[in-house]
Amino acid sequence: MATEILVPVLGESITEATIGEWLKQPGDPVAADEPVASLETDKVSVEVPAPAAGVMGAHAAKVGDTVNVGAMIGTIEAGGAAAAPAPKAEEAPAAPAPVPPPAPAPTQPAGEVEAAALSPSVRRAILEHGVDPSTVQGTGKDGRITKEDVVAAASAKTEAPAAAPAPAAAPATAAPAAGGRKEERVRMTRLRQTVARRLKDAQNTAALLTTFNDVDMTAVMEARAKYKDLFEKKHGVRLGFMGFFVKAACQALKDIPAVNAQIDGEEIVYHDYADISVAVSAPQGLVVPVIRDADQMSVAQIERTIGDFGKRAKDGTLKMEEMKGGTFTISNGGVFGSLMSTPIINPPQSAVLGLHRIEDRPVVRDGQVVVRPMMYLALSYDHRLIDGREAVTFLVALKNAIEDPTRLLIDL
Repeated sequence: MATEILVPVLGESITEATIGEWLKQPGDPVAADEPVASLETDKVSVEVPAPAAGVMGAHAAKVGDTVNVGAMIGTIEAGGAAAAPAPKAEEAPAAPAPVPPPAPAPTQPAGEVEAAALSPSVRRAILEHGVDPSTVQGTGKDGRITKEDVVAAASAKTEAPAAAPAPAAAPATAAPAAGGRKEERVRMTRLRQTVARRLKDAQNTAALLTTFNDVDMTAVMEARAKYKDLFEKKHGVRLGFMGFFVKAACQALKDIPAVNAQIDGEEIVYHDYADISVAVSAPQGLVVPVIRDADQMSVAQIERTIGDFGKRAKDGTLKMEEMKGGTFTISNGGVFGSLMSTPIINPPQSAVLGLHRIEDRPVVRDGQVVVRPMMYLALSYDHRLIDGREAVTFLVALKNAIEDPTRLLIDL
């Protein structure tokens, strides 16, 4: 008797998802609660556990299909690993001796079967780097290929030019002539579709404006260089710059509460707490988990939380509830080399702080031109709620705290 595999409840207000990857193929033995598929939602990837032990039956949905919560996407057939051979019940075995389960007869080339089992982010990486997936050694669960495996394989290929590069798998179309131009259409992931929709909604709804300032990073860099080893030894996490900025932002939000507020209909909702959303990079795109009650945390607790978010974002294990809420966002484009930007707010929040790269620039101090490590700050905000005076005051308070970190200790 077959047991149906149903799309689980995905969280509040989430009613559908996309099949991102099948972790089990028809005929594979499956243990109860073992992940059999990965779903992509608006925010995170979710694994679907097997409802019972047995053998993986037919897939009712393929990679890329949109499925609703509660929909049947496959079945688990009764039986164990010994009952996994291809379904040929009407044929008696030629000999009573036990025979290992034969591999299912391929109905398409092996390379195409492998490609069909890859997640969208891995397929994109393969296309970008021109790597043959059959040559990549998978390090993920059950030997699955991860995006990092593809990047490592591409780097190895670059370092060994003597080996002839294998052509990337291409759609079944006529091969272009040598030196010809190619185009390829790749369906947007659900996360990318959601990001695109929310950003456009923010532009259409809010009266967006960005104001800039710069900050001298000398004091923070000296403090970090002096204490980073002791900090890591005591707290088990590296001392970065984000902890200082989150702490400084929380102080500035107390002074300028409109920056931490949001518009709800014809009302303004002020928050007496600071839940700081931090943008971190994940294989499927940028995600924004929330540091709850960041204003009550020490720098060490903030750094530990951010480090945990970053690790689990790469592993794809962030939970949907960790992405919800947030009263203010900090995005650090400087880690990618950005000099200046105008970030877009994360609705329903009313402001976002953009951090950028640190570079030595000439500045005037006490009438003398000196070189200092400087960073541009950008605050994008909803001008319907936040006036220019409040935005500038917020940035100046942040700048003062970073240039004199002692202020963070004595709450100035």
